[in-house]
Amino acid sequence: MSCSYCSAPPIVERMNTTNTIADLVLSVPNAIPVLERLGIDYCCHGTQSIQQACSSASITSEELLTMIAEAPAAAPDRAFSDETIPEIIDFILDTHHIYTRATLETLEPLAARVAGVHGANHPELIALQQLVNALSADLIPHMMKEEQILFPFLRGQAEACFSRVAAPIRVMMLEHEAVGELLASIRKLSHDFELPPEACRSYTAYCRLLEELEQDLHRHIHVENNVLFPKALHEFAND
Repeated sequence: MSCSYCSAPPIVERMNTTNTIADLVLSVPNAIPVLERLGIDYCCHGTQSIQQACSSASITSEELLTMIAEAPAAAPDRAFSDETIPEIIDFILDTHHIYTRATLETLEPLAARVAGVHGANHPELIALQQLVNALSADLIPHMMKEEQILFPFLRGQAEACFSRVAAPIRVMMLEHEAVGELLASIRKLSHDFELPPEACRSYTAYCRLLEELEQDLHRHIHVENNVLFPKALHEFAND
């Protein structure tokens, strides 16, 4: 099946600069690599308009939409519009939660090893290790709260321990923002994951894994903030 998003020129015509960045990504998944490259936040701050996001990135809306239109065609992303809440939750758990836990288990000892070997010449690695540990300390209990409280309720498998579903969703989104800030600090401190000439295999693997985790978390948070949570708020609006 061909991807309806790959006919690039109509993108600029379809999207209005007052549409949100989340609207853009949901309509044109091919936009994600461009937004990643420009450092435009489409997950934690997906509610900002295209115009606002472009202003922060010091480019015009027309330039962004043209870059997306001219980007190489990508394989179609999963479309969530017709999927149920349980199906979306299954995707989040199987695709993102499992990956995040496994990656953090690898990253924490790797961060300690690289800081121990290279920290004398690169003291920023000590601070970077602390950020990685903080990221893990935030994400592990965050995912547990989703898995044990919010997601079972949304599946209809548990009674609510809250008056309205908007309350735990708001907490999850605030925690997503904290994760987004940690990711931004990690990117800045690592100089965009740039490797020094003397980087060993462990150092190289460390930076590559950090960048991979960042990109996966952006997509992870995007699916929750911009797909699952709006659907849940709509479905449980009268509860």
